[in-house]
Amino acid sequence: MNITAIQTALEAVKIPGTERTLGSEKAVQLLEERSDGLHIGLKFGFPVGHIAADIANSLQEAVIGITGDAHIHLSIDTEITTHKVQPGVATIKGVKNIIAVASGKGGVGKSTTTANLATAMARMGARVGVLDADLYGPSQPTMLGVQDRKPDQQNKKLIPVEADSGIQVMSIGFLVDTDQAVVWRGPMVSQALQQLMFQSEWDEVDYLFIDLPPGTGDIQLTLSQKIPVTGSVVVTTPQDIALIDARKAVDMFQKVNIPIFGVLENMSVHICSNCGHAEAIFGSEGGKNLAGRLNVPLLGQLPLSLPVREAMDGGAAKQLLDEHPTIAKIYTDAAFQIALTIADKGKDFSSRFPKIVIE
Repeated sequence: MNITAIQTALEAVKIPGTERTLGSEKAVQLLEERSDGLHIGLKFGFPVGHIAADIANSLQEAVIGITGDAHIHLSIDTEITTHKVQPGVATIKGVKNIIAVASGKGGVGKSTTTANLATAMARMGARVGVLDADLYGPSQPTMLGVQDRKPDQQNKKLIPVEADSGIQVMSIGFLVDTDQAVVWRGPMVSQALQQLMFQSEWDEVDYLFIDLPPGTGDIQLTLSQKIPVTGSVVVTTPQDIALIDARKAVDMFQKVNIPIFGVLENMSVHICSNCGHAEAIFGSEGGKNLAGRLNVPLLGQLPLSLPVREAMDGGAAKQLLDEHPTIAKIYTDAAFQIALTIADKGKDFSSRFPKIVIE
């Protein structure tokens, strides 16, 4: 069996949904001919659970002319590491990468986007967490179906609640009466955010999504100064008014050296459930144009969808993506693009550096 030819063929195999190859990602970690057949081991720096079967099929097609009827043993692993954050901020134990989801304006579907991106990432095989930083209006417990649960405490740490999808969830909504208004000044809000972040016992989370409140105030400032953020996602509708506030969120991230992974346009079009007529109620291409001006990807365009609204109200994010493949594909493609962008960033080596203590 010609191992060199097999290696060359493997490295040319494309990763579905991308222009990348197994060779460009240095994914082929094992290639051995053994008595029971050919053993191939792949390793990726991003989750590939949603495309693992396609990768296996493409791989087999690429090498079958060389391997003949030899049995192929294929293993696919992922190793998601911690990547660089803004300067001067230390990473958090148990959390590898943090993605801030912001909008600048309320009511554009930021929390819905957070819940569904997190669910999509978990379905792809990653270990995922969600921190609900919208302290005045926490909605993640409801959207992820854990509103009746409470976090346990262990060694003076809060144990995030785990949703059915496997997502670790932490929210002020678990700790206060959600029927009462949170009447706190800025310093109290900032302190509460830090406590939720640093006093939670996160369990080896690959990607932690932070659902930010609207605006560019105290919580956003605390996020940029105290919390290690790998990058951000900006959510907007195509409407001009929403885009004005989205640009403010963009400006904030740029000023604090937090990269923007992309723009996700929500409520891009309404499709009548009776006749199928599509109407751009909030305008068209606003998010796409914003992404173009920023030179960042347009992560997706989500229609105004009744199943999405019903799923979020009913705490059924996982069921939504399981039962509606078209919607699932949009969120999965967006989550995959985020994961690829993170994988391309420089790695964080701060945990390997010795601490210098001056005595």
